[in-house]
Amino acid sequence: MSERRRPLLGLLVGAALAACGTTTPTMTAVTAAAAPAPAASTPERAWPYPVATVHPALHLVGDSTMADKPPLPVFPERGWGQLLREFMLEPARLVNHAANGRSTRRFVDEGRWAHVLTQLQAGDFVIVQFGHNDQKDDDPRRYAPAQTDFKAYLRSFIADVKAKGATPLLATSVARRKFDKSGRVVQTLGDYPQALREVAMETGVTLIDVNVLTTEQIQALGPEASKSMFMHIAPGRYDALPQGRVDDTHYVEAGARATAALAAQALRTQVPALRPWFKAQ
Repeated sequence: MSERRRPLLGLLVGAALAACGTTTPTMTAVTAAAAPAPAASTPERAWPYPVATVHPALHLVGDSTMADKPPLPVFPERGWGQLLREFMLEPARLVNHAANGRSTRRFVDEGRWAHVLTQLQAGDFVIVQFGHNDQKDDDPRRYAPAQTDFKAYLRSFIADVKAKGATPLLATSVARRKFDKSGRVVQTLGDYPQALREVAMETGVTLIDVNVLTTEQIQALGPEASKSMFMHIAPGRYDALPQGRVDDTHYVEAGARATAALAAQALRTQVPALRPWFKAQ
């Protein structure tokens, strides 16, 4: 990380902490029929799927690390997309389609992507973030090999968004909190972040490298302090988690806010058309 980026990262993380799953897929013939969903990390949001009420809108497409979660104090987990609203001048412009346990494949097979397309209008923006569940090769409903199906889904998402006159954006997945014996963050997402970067370069789509930003964020905090960002929940603190939980993938509110701050700053910097949508940091 450059010395110029390090102070900004520290300020954003500090402020936010203080404030508190091989064939070529096609998108044109998806159906809403789907296999039953496995147990999610939090209670599942019921149908209907999110609806855009204001245009142009910013649509979020991804997994549980981005998704909206039940209100506090029912359950402490939060997605960074949920907290991104705090950084927007008009939060109603954000439409969060992200959902627990979804990969590119499952998002399409359940009809979620088809629904997103019904909500798009010319001038909208769509951020796509997948990888955590695409890598689960023990689950055929979700697994999408990084260099084949995963890339094919991403290319189809991009083409579909452009066909609607909207702007696609790609985001790498958030880093997990895992350290080696020397205290360095270990990458756990295999080839998926790089596959996403390659599709962004190939298609000319703007990339928000959230994986790099969150790796730096966790590294700056270190093994102990970074626990405060994640689901390290003591027994008895929440009725929904009587035995507590140790989860180094999903955020509590402070972690979701810190990552949302990084994403908001990246969007302001890398997507000039979105700059007026976000508060200055």
